[in-house]
Amino acid sequence: MNAFAILRIALNALRVNKLRSTLTMLGIIIGVAAVITMIAVGNGAQARVEEQIKSLGSNIMIIFPGSTLASGARGGAGSQQTLTEDDAAAIAREVPEVQVAAPSSRGTGQVVAGNSNWSTTIYGVTNDYFEAREWPIVGGRLFEPGEIQSAGKVAIVGQSVTRQLFGEAFDPEAILGQTVRIRQVPFTVIGVLDKKGQSMLGQDQDDVVFVPIATARNRLFGQAQGKLRRVGTISVKTREGLSMADAEEKIRALMRQRHRLQAGADDDFSIRNLTEILQAQEASSKIMTLLLAAVASVSLVVGGIGIMNIMLVSVTERTREIGLRMAVGARGRDILMQFLVEAVTLSLIGGLLGILLGFGGSAAVGKFAGWRVEIEAASIFLAVGFSAGVGIFFGFYPARKAAGLRPIEALRYE
Repeated sequence: MNAFAILRIALNALRVNKLRSTLTMLGIIIGVAAVITMIAVGNGAQARVEEQIKSLGSNIMIIFPGSTLASGARGGAGSQQTLTEDDAAAIAREVPEVQVAAPSSRGTGQVVAGNSNWSTTIYGVTNDYFEAREWPIVGGRLFEPGEIQSAGKVAIVGQSVTRQLFGEAFDPEAILGQTVRIRQVPFTVIGVLDKKGQSMLGQDQDDVVFVPIATARNRLFGQAQGKLRRVGTISVKTREGLSMADAEEKIRALMRQRHRLQAGADDDFSIRNLTEILQAQEASSKIMTLLLAAVASVSLVVGGIGIMNIMLVSVTERTREIGLRMAVGARGRDILMQFLVEAVTLSLIGGLLGILLGFGGSAAVGKFAGWRVEIEAASIFLAVGFSAGVGIFFGFYPARKAAGLRPIEALRYE
């Protein structure tokens, strides 16, 4: 018997019992849809983490100042100003693994442009900060050395600030040269930054204004210890391919030496390797994706068991038919292939319908739950291939049982 005849007989048998075939496929449909949806959710979470790593910049460490200690009570992190611009310069100069070390000071304030105003975050930085964060500008320029040294009243703005102050129509060239007042001090806009998006904490990274670090210290924040050139944090970018752990160890030793800390004394600063934190989060999201796919695959196994049960029932119901076909010349392998084709057909049709349901489920999760979902072609092939494998695995035993029937006993079966 040729393959076409076997396929035609198998499809006719499935068409005769439409309701039973549909119910049998239901487990495969739900299983494939669940696998595709769960993998899409996991891939979306993983892509989100990758975007956060990219927006942060690669090979990034941030040095924070230490905490105060008064009458046994310790203040929070950063409550003691222990970092200076000279610390950043020393790190960049004396640690070979470091590409740039960018000092920065942070504050908040009202920014006014014409009749519009907006409360935003204000950073005092050097140009090294933009290199460390891998944050290019889409219009204008960075600070000139003279503007940094002489506390020039120039500003570089993020795109969220430009929308709030100058409207939704985003035109960097039209914004350049505009005057904005930051804490009542007039500044000239010289640059507009590229879009960064949300941070790992969900904060809008584009809602920010950057000014020269000396300008922030002397004209905006009014720090009392301005002569010491205190800064809030130091962002360190290590060179590509070099060990961040070695760089962190050398930075710690250098900072302890510069701050004259005795052996055994606690650090008056802290170093956070943000890249390692986000990479650990990315690894966790990958594991979560695999777990979600594994859990969803259980429903495929359950669907396969359903196929096996129905095929066993079908063999029992069609025993006389099997005996009759064998009596007129059908071989055991023909009977085996017929029932195996029926099982695989059920799985494949269920898999195709499950793909459609998986697309719909993923879209529903993205729309109503607000989660990011990403459907990959690999997950579709995996789900369909797995469903076909389920059909072959769970359909083989009933097919083999049917092929093993003796014609005389099959014909006598009531």
